[in-house]
Amino acid sequence: MSADLLRQVREFIRCHDLLSVGDGVVVGVSGGPDSLCLLHLLLRLQEEYRLGLHVAHLHHGARGEDADADAAFVADLAREWGLPATLAREDVPAIARAHKLAFEEAARRVRYAFLAHVAGRVGAAKVAVGHNADDQAETVLMHFLRGAGLAGLRGMRPATPLSEYRLLPQTGRFPLPERLPVLIRPLLGVPRAAIEAYCAEHGLTPRFDRSNLDTTYFRNRLRHELLPLLETYNPNIRRRLCHTAEVVAADYELLSQMRDWAWGRVVREETEQAVVLDRAGWEAQPLSLQRALIREAAYRLRPYLRDVDFVHVEAAVQVARDGTTGQRATLPGGLALTVGYDTLTIADADYALPFPGPALPSGMEIRVALPGRISLPGSSWVLEAAFLEDWTLAEVTGNPDRWTAYLDAERLEGTPILRTRRPGDRFRPQGLGGHAPLLKDWMINARVPRAVRDTLPLLVSGGGEILWVCGWRVSEAAVVRPDTRQVARFRFYRE
Repeated sequence: MSADLLRQVREFIRCHDLLSVGDGVVVGVSGGPDSLCLLHLLLRLQEEYRLGLHVAHLHHGARGEDADADAAFVADLAREWGLPATLAREDVPAIARAHKLAFEEAARRVRYAFLAHVAGRVGAAKVAVGHNADDQAETVLMHFLRGAGLAGLRGMRPATPLSEYRLLPQTGRFPLPERLPVLIRPLLGVPRAAIEAYCAEHGLTPRFDRSNLDTTYFRNRLRHELLPLLETYNPNIRRRLCHTAEVVAADYELLSQMRDWAWGRVVREETEQAVVLDRAGWEAQPLSLQRALIREAAYRLRPYLRDVDFVHVEAAVQVARDGTTGQRATLPGGLALTVGYDTLTIADADYALPFPGPALPSGMEIRVALPGRISLPGSSWVLEAAFLEDWTLAEVTGNPDRWTAYLDAERLEGTPILRTRRPGDRFRPQGLGGHAPLLKDWMINARVPRAVRDTLPLLVSGGGEILWVCGWRVSEAAVVRPDTRQVARFRFYRE
């Protein structure tokens, strides 16, 4: 059996390119059967790969004397096997409370940060841990029950750059190296029973962690209650879950490539504060990529965010598709997706969106020569005004540009002006049958963003009538009709 397992692990390492000749490898050793088996197998492969092995063990500040004994066991084992070792202690329960994480999740993040720190200190490119095939089955099932997407249903991968993990922000305890190592799992294809048999065959006496029996932990409930129940339906359920992970992983790799391709074509702007997507470009993507782009934006803005729930993503997709300007959808990590005129912005919930259209300083008033061109102060926007000699009603009613308006020239009443809103302004929007609500109330109902209401240009007739709330609606008073004799076109553009 020993030779069979060694052969199986050697083939797994070769198939997934987990080791290269001369690699430095930090081995995470808890003292349990998985890590003990892993360390023993790597010792047997040490000469073949010319490995530089280094043992690392983290005391989690829990389990009292049992954890103390685990640390002492690992230290003695490393001395006995002639391997350098680094042991450290961290108060994981306190960190879990401080970051509002479950103990298991806090322990995982702190442990990986510790292993990466040790790897950086000793110059190792790889970190090896003892996750096995049963762990993989449990992980896939756990992610399924929690509502994960493809990324979660992949389970654990044989090799994963630690840069992809949502490690905790630096606290100074375990500063991360500039180049994070690759996490490898050489035992991922090996069932737990085979590992325990290997330990018995080689006289290895692993430590027993009694917390693994505590079914208040979610994973332990899966291991001791749910999976045995599922085995009464399908005795091969663990193997089937592992196969599912392999299939999904291959599909996810393809989706990731397509997502990266779409990212380069849909993202207008990416900063540490916000990701701005082109709305039309996003809408043109298949639903799967629409979801993936939103998730990717959230992960880039929140590197330590581990899960973006399906419910959050679906709500964001719905708002992005059907929402009006200014509408929002909440995302985890204090993020929100906000619908713009032709953009989708993922940023902090209190992020102020830059206005993508023309604006005037509040209180400003400019006379508009017709025909003529005026530059808006402090910006690259220009307003061009012209009479049209040739026009059709279809051209006017089919106008696709929100920053262009066609008006009945006879309604201009002399020289029009461009100004911002004033208290008491009223507006007769097209489609309300001449009703003139307060401009303030109309802006609220039309979802004009609060941040731009005071600087949004208004085109006003010589007689004081608001003819166009620029970018939104023309007035019923100036609508071009079949009997209109002359048309004036007002067009904003960037110089």
